[in-house]
Amino acid sequence: MRVLFDIVHPADVLLFYHPIMRLRERGDEVLVLSREKDVACRLLDELGIAHRTISAKGTGTMGLARELVQRDFGMWREVRRFRPDVMIGLGGVAIAHAGWLTGRPSIAFYAADTAKLQTRLTWPFITHLYVPEVYQGQTPEGRTTRFPGIKELSYFHPDNFTVDEERARRAGWQPGQDCFLIRTVAWGANHDIGKTGWSDGTLAALVEFLSARGKVILSTERELSGDLKPYLYQGEAKDLHHLMAKCALYVGESATMAHEAALLGTPAIYDGADHPGTTRDLAANGLVTALRQPGEDALLTEVERLLEPSEQESFEAKREGYLAGKGNLATYIVAAIERHAR
Repeated sequence: MRVLFDIVHPADVLLFYHPIMRLRERGDEVLVLSREKDVACRLLDELGIAHRTISAKGTGTMGLARELVQRDFGMWREVRRFRPDVMIGLGGVAIAHAGWLTGRPSIAFYAADTAKLQTRLTWPFITHLYVPEVYQGQTPEGRTTRFPGIKELSYFHPDNFTVDEERARRAGWQPGQDCFLIRTVAWGANHDIGKTGWSDGTLAALVEFLSARGKVILSTERELSGDLKPYLYQGEAKDLHHLMAKCALYVGESATMAHEAALLGTPAIYDGADHPGTTRDLAANGLVTALRQPGEDALLTEVERLLEPSEQESFEAKREGYLAGKGNLATYIVAAIERHAR
């Protein structure tokens, strides 16, 4: 087969890493089209995945609109050259448009049922959509399949990911000391328009609170004040999740990273404006504490609660209960590619 992967976000790299490797190992031809966004291209490079960059993240409404036109044109041009049997992406705006124009099948995996603008741009044109069972947004009638679990099970299913302590050390973890991972985002995606996150004061208070209890590592998309830069993550992008798995707590504005932490056995707090069905499902199973930006005091109260030994001890049992019966999504994705290929 000839398979085109559309990579627009670091999470896409992890979602499709194992499917890409499996296809390449068996001799299928794979083209990866990337986007300059956060560490997406760096992560592809570090994982040894050859790719071609066809756009960079736009800023603001007009910047995102210009990028959409640029990426659509670049995708259409690459599809005409590569002639894929099937195209796949997370969300899949550009592949949906290019597939509709060229007659090539496009399939998308998606979980953000709160991203209404992106879905309006995509669903009328996508060949087929795959969403989690707990997805609560509108989907194309007759062109949607639901899968169990969450998209992060493609990379963090126990069959696919094993924690490497040496890589965790290189990324900043120190044995014998609690480590805490904080993540802030830039709020610049199309589904973030009109939304904001933590203030500089809230972020500083969170760092101060946790640094009194262990080592703090900060992963960020936004510019940091000078006093917070010493906490910035210095490791390789591909080692971040080995560090995450050894942390005592994750606190962040990224729902995706909260999901990843939960699957890796790290208690997680997500404090953000959007609460998709997958986040609510993990919260209902006790794996993620989902906050709706209640403010600094309430956030620190939840952080303190999750650091209680009783909370830490009960978390692993909840994680094992959630994973029981959940399949390896990477295998599912490869089967979906085969199903829709011309």
